[in-house]
Amino acid sequence: MRGAWTIVGYAFAESLRRRVVVVVFALTLAFLALYALGVHFAFAEVERSEFVFAELVEERALVGGTLLGLAMFAVLFLGAVLVVFLTNGVVRGDAESGLLQPLVVRPVGRGTLLVARYLGAAAAGVAYVLVVYMLAVLITGTLGDWSPDRPLGPGLALALAVAVVAALSVLASVQLAATAQGIAVFMLFGAGLVGGLLGQIGEALGSGTLERIAEVASVALPFEALYQYSLHLLTESTSGLTEVVIRLGPFGGAEDRGAGLVAYALAYVAVVMAVAVALFRRRDL
Repeated sequence: MRGAWTIVGYAFAESLRRRVVVVVFALTLAFLALYALGVHFAFAEVERSEFVFAELVEERALVGGTLLGLAMFAVLFLGAVLVVFLTNGVVRGDAESGLLQPLVVRPVGRGTLLVARYLGAAAAGVAYVLVVYMLAVLITGTLGDWSPDRPLGPGLALALAVAVVAALSVLASVQLAATAQGIAVFMLFGAGLVGGLLGQIGEALGSGTLERIAEVASVALPFEALYQYSLHLLTESTSGLTEVVIRLGPFGGAEDRGAGLVAYALAYVAVVMAVAVALFRRRDL
């Protein structure tokens, strides 16, 4: 057990040492700066202008919820990029370079090594998502004087979504080379987003077929469902027309998936990692 936690700590430290962290850090600073600029001018316009539907819509909640919802999508995307690169080549890449073979002998073993590497990368991704999300909430509250009633819930849902992406990336690393792994995981990420968009279109058009496609996509790739759930948690304190407007988000609207989604996502990660470990044990190094 001590060896497993040592590898988790090593994987986490290695994640922080990789150059991709520097790139993501720079992109994050640029994103937060642009977000702060957008929040400043958006709320300044709210103060100056007289909204036509002011009696029907809470202007500050509308602007704040919309901007923070967009920021949450950016946080999910950046978090997914981070965990994909942190797990890139974690099996095939290290095996081809000869770094993996000495580490999978007893008492560590292949399964322990793979799960520990996942936990290290997922911990880095979860910490990143929570920090950047809370910074976005802080910026919105400071510059716009608006924040969600329960700010932590949406961040935790986003963090779990990134943990799901990390598990899929680890699974892909067992079978694919580093470049193919990155391409495959990002294609899956895009497919999940498109599935959410199809569900939103299907709901607007009353198309049961599109809605069923979206449901299948959310089951197969639950990170999109978690993103929709995070949007719901963001807007659950609003009501009326304000809620209807800000429920809409990029690549999928807010959906009340309930606590069952969290349990399903955790079970999904466990199954994906179990499959990854089983495939890893059968591979020739």
